[in-house]
Amino acid sequence: MGLLPLVVVILVILIFAIVLTVAFSSKKDKASSGGKRKIKAKDRSQVLKEANRRLASNPKDIEALSALGAIAWEEQDWERACKLYETISEAGAGNPDVDEFEANSRYGIAALKLARGDDAYRGLMVARTLKQDDFEVNYNLGILEYQKKAYEKAVVLLKQATSVQPDHAAALRYLGNSFFKVKAYKEALGALRKAIDFEPDDKESLFAAAECYYELGNLEQSLKIFSHLRADPVLGPSASLFAGTVHLNQRLYERAIADFEIGLKHQNVKIEVVVELKYRLAAAALKMQDIGKAVSLLNEIQSVYPNYKDVPALLVKYRELNSNRNLQVFLLGTTSDFVTLCRKIALLFFPKAKVKITDISVQGNDWADILAEVETSKWSDLILFRFIRSQGTIGELSVRDFHARVKDVKAGKGYCITAGMFSEEAKRFVEARLIDLIEKQALMQTLNSIDARAKGMLSSM
Repeated sequence: MGLLPLVVVILVILIFAIVLTVAFSSKKDKASSGGKRKIKAKDRSQVLKEANRRLASNPKDIEALSALGAIAWEEQDWERACKLYETISEAGAGNPDVDEFEANSRYGIAALKLARGDDAYRGLMVARTLKQDDFEVNYNLGILEYQKKAYEKAVVLLKQATSVQPDHAAALRYLGNSFFKVKAYKEALGALRKAIDFEPDDKESLFAAAECYYELGNLEQSLKIFSHLRADPVLGPSASLFAGTVHLNQRLYERAIADFEIGLKHQNVKIEVVVELKYRLAAAALKMQDIGKAVSLLNEIQSVYPNYKDVPALLVKYRELNSNRNLQVFLLGTTSDFVTLCRKIALLFFPKAKVKITDISVQGNDWADILAEVETSKWSDLILFRFIRSQGTIGELSVRDFHARVKDVKAGKGYCITAGMFSEEAKRFVEARLIDLIEKQALMQTLNSIDARAKGMLSSM
């Protein structure tokens, strides 16, 4: 019985101690939260009213800021959301009442929506240090790295994002384009084809896939897609440029011209694309010997970009060609037309002479040799003409070869004719030999008068 009072006293002391501990803990919690209750109102207007009231007395009230941030986030009011979550994230370090990951990720995404790249990058990077495998963070950071042309970093982030959501078409598209930028074309094609599977109308991914096929050497599949996209109002000009380039490289010049002309029919095309379309269309026109069309296109390019690629040099060359049909034939005509022109020159080379052509030989598309018996009132001899299809400089080796040919056919003299010029070494070589070198200026005089002289001969017959 003597122990009972003592036990009672001990129990009373323990109960008192527990009460004091609970009370102290409650006061501590109230102190840490500013003595405020959590905002539990469900009505938006009530939440706004309560949050603004609390912020009026404490501008850094985390509960109030979080409540307003949540409303702005749900309503996609990115300007307000960005400001609120920036404030929350700044107050979040070491504060157990702040969800730092949510604050920084939402701040970063809101800033990205507002095109504030630096702020978005800062917020998202902090969020990623707190959580590595969040899809939104990795996806949006991947986009930012892609925009900064940090393609290898973008690949890492977007691979992680698509591992979380493998059916996210936009993430797959950015991943495919990032792979393409680092020249991993096979991996790029795999990601892009998945994106197209999820969104069959995704023409940007389809265009990028065609580029991958092109780089991987699958020209047939690449051309099939580019040709399909030529009519698209946005991608059509670039698709036409690619399709035309493939056909141009395959020497299918008429198809290339059709592709480039389709591209030029589009409206509101970037000037850079327009200029390149015209440049390659001019190249195709030259291959088809439509020099007038090519010169017209080159003039249009020069009016926009005076020194675009080799346009000035091409204009110098082809303006003259465009004004002289015989020069066109001499340099660019078919072999049969070229030989016919050379025969005319040989027959009219010696006025009032009797000329009989005894042999014609052609070396590919490089030159033609014409052997002729020439008889005048004062002399007769065997003459060898060589017509070289070039506007460049003819060197000594070519002239030596011609000299050997003159001796082989036992010609009394040789005439080497070009639309270009001869090197000093070539000129020195023929000084003591019966060979005359005829350069562009003399050839042009002959070409300018050849038709008139031929008509004169016909009328006198």
